[in-house]
Amino acid sequence: MRLVGPSGEQVGVVRVEDALRLAEEADLDLVEVAPDARPPVCKLMDYGKFKYESAMKARDARRNQANTQLKEIQFRPKIDEHDYATKRGHVERFLKGGDKVKCIVRFRGREQSRPELGIRLLQGLAEEMAELGTIESHPRQDGRNMVMVLAPVRKKAEVKSDQRRRREEARAARRAEKHAGRTPKGAKVATGGEPTGENA
Repeated sequence: MRLVGPSGEQVGVVRVEDALRLAEEADLDLVEVAPDARPPVCKLMDYGKFKYESAMKARDARRNQANTQLKEIQFRPKIDEHDYATKRGHVERFLKGGDKVKCIVRFRGREQSRPELGIRLLQGLAEEMAELGTIESHPRQDGRNMVMVLAPVRKKAEVKSDQRRRREEARAARRAEKHAGRTPKGAKVATGGEPTGENA
């Protein structure tokens, strides 16, 4: 077998017995890292530490992986101004959070003969959200509905890392305030009008 040392240095081709003896002398494990190679490659390492580091890397990779969701907001062609402002706020929040938003205008009865109302509503919304999102699919008629999809400008992973950084900064600030508010042991605290020190 070809043996690799604990620091990655090449030991060379050795017999299995010699490799096991070297591993025992160094108080390390002999791990086969490339079984398909000719000859097979083995490395001297602390296998428990290796498994732990691999698990930590996998956990960090999962934590940084973010799944973008498709949120859905429904409008009516003749929506009230206040209702529109509320729903626009939801769209804004979803885009800031890194999620896509499917905007649907539902038509009822004779409203279906006026698709321009839906187009105007969705295009106006897209213009208002231009800083936060881009149009992924333009307004299109889908049966009784008109659908448009907005995609966020920032990726979900960026948003998550920003949120994590802000949380850590806030924690650090709270800890600093907590430590600043404490008085050292044995220190006298002046209260009210009582004099402290030698002049008392």
